[in-house]
Amino acid sequence: MSDPLPKRPDIRPGRLPAEALAAGFADLHPPLEKHEALVEADRCYFCYDAPCMNACPTTIDIPLFIREIQAGNPIGAAKTILSANILGGMCARVCPTETLCEEVCVRQVAEGKPVKIGMLQRFATDAMMATGRHPFRRSAPTGRRVAIVGAGPAGLSCAHRLAMLGHDVTIFDAREKAGGLNEYGIAAYKTTDDFAQREVAFLLEIGGIVVETGKALGRDVHIAELRRDFDAVFLGLGLAGVNALGADGEAAGGSHDAVAWIAELRQTGDLAELPVGRRVVVIGGGMTAIDAAVQSKALGAEEVTIAYRRGRDQMKASAYEQEVAVTRGVHLRFNLQPKRILAENGHVVGIEFERTRIEIGRLALTGETVTIEADQVFKAIGQSFSPQGTDGEGAGIALEGGRIRVDSARRTSLDGVWAGGDCISEGEDLTVVAVEDGKIAALDIHAALTAAEKVAAE
Repeated sequence: MSDPLPKRPDIRPGRLPAEALAAGFADLHPPLEKHEALVEADRCYFCYDAPCMNACPTTIDIPLFIREIQAGNPIGAAKTILSANILGGMCARVCPTETLCEEVCVRQVAEGKPVKIGMLQRFATDAMMATGRHPFRRSAPTGRRVAIVGAGPAGLSCAHRLAMLGHDVTIFDAREKAGGLNEYGIAAYKTTDDFAQREVAFLLEIGGIVVETGKALGRDVHIAELRRDFDAVFLGLGLAGVNALGADGEAAGGSHDAVAWIAELRQTGDLAELPVGRRVVVIGGGMTAIDAAVQSKALGAEEVTIAYRRGRDQMKASAYEQEVAVTRGVHLRFNLQPKRILAENGHVVGIEFERTRIEIGRLALTGETVTIEADQVFKAIGQSFSPQGTDGEGAGIALEGGRIRVDSARRTSLDGVWAGGDCISEGEDLTVVAVEDGKIAALDIHAALTAAEKVAAE
C-alpha cells in the first residue's frame, strides 16, 4: 500500500500578493466613527449596580465612561478608563469582552446583543492618544527607587502607578522592545499600526520611568542586587517556558512553537517574506492556537486546521474567537490527541492523532487513529513559568503550582519583592488581569515605602 502523505513539504514565503496580505492583516475591528459611538452609547442603561463594572478585572467605571461619551466628552471618558487601566487602549482591542463585561451586560441578558463596551473603550482611548497629551501628572518626588523586571502589561501598569505616586522606576526587560505579550504575543490583526509601541510611549510620558532593554534576570540583573540597590522590586516575568507536546517526531523540521512564531511574525518588516506551509495544523485550544491559525491563513496557507484534544465547549478560546477562526477559513477538529508527528527526510509531512472521548468525567483514548497531512505544525499547548533568576536567593522565591506564590497584595515570600501577571500562581493569562496585578502591587509598594518613611522619621 502506498504512503498517502506528500513527499515534498511546501513551505515558502510570498504566497499572496501585497493587497491580499494587507486585507488579511487589517484591523479585526475597525474603530467606531463618532456617530456610531454616540448611537452605541445611547444603548447603555447606565445601571446603578453595573454588572459590567463588576466583571471587569480592573473595575473600570463603565457606565460613567459611556455616559461621558454620550455627553460628547470622549477625553473625559478616556481619563475614567485610564485611571483604572492605563493599558485600556490595548485591552479594548484584545480583551475577551464577550466573556467579561459584555457577557453580563443587561442588554446581552435581555436581548442577546450587549452594548459594545470594548469598541466604546477604544473610541475614547484612541481620542485621548490622538491629542498627544498625557492625562495624569506625577506627585512630588519621593526619592524612592523601584526596580521592575519585565516590561509586559503587569510591569508597565506597576511602573506607571508608582511613577504617578512620585517614585522613580527602572524597568529591565530581556527583549529589545518593551510591551511583553502586547508586543510579541498577540495577533497582528488585533493590534495594527504599531499600537503596542505607541501605547508604551504614551504610558512613559508620565515621566520618572527608565526602560532598560536587553537585560535578563539571572544574566544581566539579579534579585539580590536589585534588593540592595532599590527600595522595592516587582517581578512581571510572564511565562518564558513552552510546554512540550510529548509526541514522537516533535523535533522534525516544520514543527514550531506557536508563541515564538507569532513573535517572529509581529517583528517581521515584510509579511511577504515570512514562509508558511500550504497545509498547516495547529495543536491547541486557546487564544494562541486561534491567532496562529488565523494568521497562517492570512499569509496564504490553503488548508489550516486546529486540532484540539477535547470538545468544542472545553476550548479556552471563546466561542467568538472560534467564530473568527471559522469565518477566516480555519477548520476546527475536536477530540484529537496528537500521537506522533510524521516526517519524511527530517521534515513534517503529517500528524497522527488518536481520537478521544470523555469517560466518567475524564479524557480517555479510544485507540482509533486519524492522520492529517501537514507541511507545517504549530504547537500551542500552553506556556510554563521559568524560575531562572528567581532561585538564587537561598531557598529561592516560593512557588505554588509551578508559578510564584503571592498574597492578595502581590507580595512574594521574599521581603521587598512583589510579583504579578502570568508568572504568579493566580495568573489568568489575560492582559487585563496582569494590568490589575501591577496596579495592586504598586499601591501596596507605595504603602510599604510610605510606612517605612514614617517609621524612619520617628
